[in-house]
Amino acid sequence: MTDQLKPMPEDWTRALAVVAHPDDLEYGCAAAVAHWTDGGRDVRYVLATRGEAGIDTVAPTECSALREREQRASAAVVGVTEVEFLDHPDGVVEYGPALRRDIAAAVRRHRPELVITLNHRETWAGGAYWNTPDHVAVGRATLDAVGDAGNRWIFPELTEQGLEPWNGVRWVAVAGSDTPTHAQDAGPGYERGVRSLLEHRAYIEALTDEDPEEYARSILHMGTSMVADRFGGRPAVGFEVFSR
Repeated sequence: MTDQLKPMPEDWTRALAVVAHPDDLEYGCAAAVAHWTDGGRDVRYVLATRGEAGIDTVAPTECSALREREQRASAAVVGVTEVEFLDHPDGVVEYGPALRRDIAAAVRRHRPELVITLNHRETWAGGAYWNTPDHVAVGRATLDAVGDAGNRWIFPELTEQGLEPWNGVRWVAVAGSDTPTHAQDAGPGYERGVRSLLEHRAYIEALTDEDPEEYARSILHMGTSMVADRFGGRPAVGFEVFSR
């Protein structure tokens, strides 16, 4: 019998989601975010890039502003009002001290108990698809930066800037993992999850000839069905949760 997934932790008030690009959180995770913000929890987004290399027919300078607008509108649909961009270059994000420092600074600024990121491993779907270097770099750096954020002797310049160490992160939850341990019921936030992805309309229209709403619904259905059989048959967002 397949092991059942545990429900996501509930005893927290603030979460910080750290991902590489606009739209990363909307491929399923936003449905969970909608449920959390409905319950009065504070969820904030930090994106390493502005997704400026994501649309072949739009020059990066124009694309950057377009995708930022789409991401802010998308976040608002699920109750997220704070969205930051770290301005690392889209497509060539490098894992290393600079990225860790920027994410550690964000953790210190926002002081979350739960940190959310995206699959940091080299493949998706049991090895069927190759992951992008940006996702790998940002996911791995987020896991490391949570520890950096609590150590005043790593990146001491952050303390000098008034960002005191934060050791309050209790969990890091990785969405899109092939080895989830927990899940969040996606039902209550499902429709807003669809609308949140639809706010990335320019990106979707460049990505596929499919009708944008049909595309968004098929993506959400696929993503939230993958772990349903391990979560009481309900549509859900799976997470690999690391406790601290």
